[in-house]
Amino acid sequence: MIEKMTPRQGARDAGDRLVADQASENPFAAAFKATRMPMLITDPHQADNPIIFCNRAFSDLTGYSREELVGRNCRLLQGEGTDMAAIARLRDAISEGRDISIDILNYRKDGAPFWNALFVSPVRDAEGTIRYFFASQLDFTNIKSKEAELARARHIAEEEVAERTADLTEALRAKTALVHEVDHRVKNNLLTIASILKLQARMTTDETVGRTLMSVLNRVEALSTVQRKLLNDEDVGHFDVADFAKTLIVDIVSALRRTDIVLTTDVHEVVVPATKASPLALIINELVGDAVRRGLSQSGGEIHLEVRRLNGHFLIRVADTVQPVTVDPEEEAFGFKMLEACCRQLRATMERRVTGDRTEVVVTLMVKD
Repeated sequence: MIEKMTPRQGARDAGDRLVADQASENPFAAAFKATRMPMLITDPHQADNPIIFCNRAFSDLTGYSREELVGRNCRLLQGEGTDMAAIARLRDAISEGRDISIDILNYRKDGAPFWNALFVSPVRDAEGTIRYFFASQLDFTNIKSKEAELARARHIAEEEVAERTADLTEALRAKTALVHEVDHRVKNNLLTIASILKLQARMTTDETVGRTLMSVLNRVEALSTVQRKLLNDEDVGHFDVADFAKTLIVDIVSALRRTDIVLTTDVHEVVVPATKASPLALIINELVGDAVRRGLSQSGGEIHLEVRRLNGHFLIRVADTVQPVTVDPEEEAFGFKMLEACCRQLRATMERRVTGDRTEVVVTLMVKD
C-alpha cells in the first residue's frame, strides 16, 4: 500500500531536491544558508505556495523552527495589525508573477510584532517559466519606532507652536487694541487743544498773540493728522511718510483758498516706524509753513513736494517760487529751531538753497536710523 504524501512532506521534499540540485561548492547556495539576512523560497506549483526552504536567519527573525515553517504559507506571519491593503498588493504581485517591495507588519511566533521590509521576486527557468518565489526580509522595527517617536514629537511641537501662536496672536490683538485706544485718546486730546487754540485766537485782539496762536494751532493740527493716519492704519507700528506728506500739504494749500497757487507732488511710499511719525510731521509742516509765511499765502506761487527712497536713505524735498514778503523774524527763527530740533532727533541732515525767488530745502534721513 502506497502512503499518500501530505502537503508539508511535499514541501520538504521539494526543498530537499532544490538543495540536492545545487553543487556542494555552489557559492550562491552557501551564501543563502550563511547570510544574516532572512531569506526563504516558496513553490507556487504546490497548493497554497508553501515555504520549501528558509535559512537560519529567517528562523531567528520569526521564532519558528525550519520544521514549523516548511510546508506553510507565509501568511502565518500576519496578524490583527497587518494592513489588508498591503496583503492585497502582495497577493496580486505573486499572482501576476512580478517583483514587489513592500513594508508590512508581521508577527513572530510569540506574538511580538515587527516591521518587515519584504522583497519578493519570481525565479524563472531557461524557458521563462516561474519555478519558485524568492523572498528576503529586513526587520526595521527600530527605524519605524524612531519614525513614530519623531512623528509624536513633531505633533507635540506643532501643538505647542499652535498654542504659542494663538497666545502671541491674542497678545498682538490686545496690543493693537491698546495702541489704537491710545492713538484715539491722543487724537481727541489734540482736537480739544486745537479747538481751544482756535477759540483763543478768535477772541484775542492782539495781532501778535493771534498770529502766535495760529502758528501753534498749525503744528497741533499736523500732529492731529499724524494720529488720524496711525489710527486708521491697520499696521499700527509703521507710518507712511509720503501718504501723510501729501495729505498735509493739500490740506494746508486748500485752507489758503487761493487760486494762484500751483501745487505739484512727486511722492513714493516710504514706510518708517511709527515712533518717527511726529518729528517727521513737524518737519514737513515747517517746510510748507515756511513757504506760506514767505509769500505763498499772500501772492501765491508754486510749491513742489517730493518724498522718495534712494538707496540706503530717503529724502523730503520742498521747493517753492514765491514773491517774497516781510516775514516776522521771531516766527521765522522759531520755525528754524523746530526744524533743527526734529532733524537732530531723527539724525537727519538738512540743506537749504535760495536762488532769487526760489527756495529749496532737502531733508535726508538714513533708512537704518
